[in-house]
Amino acid sequence: RVLVKDLTFTNLRVKVRCRPESGSTDQACGLIFRAQDSDNYYVTRANALEGNVRLYHTVQRSRVEFASGNATVQSGTWSTLEVQAAGNSITVSWNGTPVISNASDSTFAKGKIGLWTKADSVTAFDDLEATAQ
Repeated sequence: RVLVKDLTFTNLRVKVRCRPESGSTDQACGLIFRAQDSDNYYVTRANALEGNVRLYHTVQRSRVEFASGNATVQSGTWSTLEVQAAGNSITVSWNGTPVISNASDSTFAKGKIGLWTKADSVTAFDDLEATAQ
């Protein structure tokens, strides 16, 4: 987990270009948003080994999935992961196509943004962009 310091959002649109490169357990790229700290945040991630995009809230390091969608996630290929959050509504897009639409969760109302990977995942990131809505 990597968080951007001194930048907090409530309603936002955040996106990043990412390229899962390797990993035998996971090949994931993820976006953290509305993070309180490194143990409490939302994360959406795309996984090349599983072919899906998932949405979680993480409270005291305990990650709980509350929405998921299928997507073509390829190792070695640049793609764009994007999340929009307005109030309790969260939409996640992969390469411009919504894969999770209007998921609802009220765990965190505002917070920082950041990047996320897991386990032995090696992932390249570029062009992190966030906009208040």
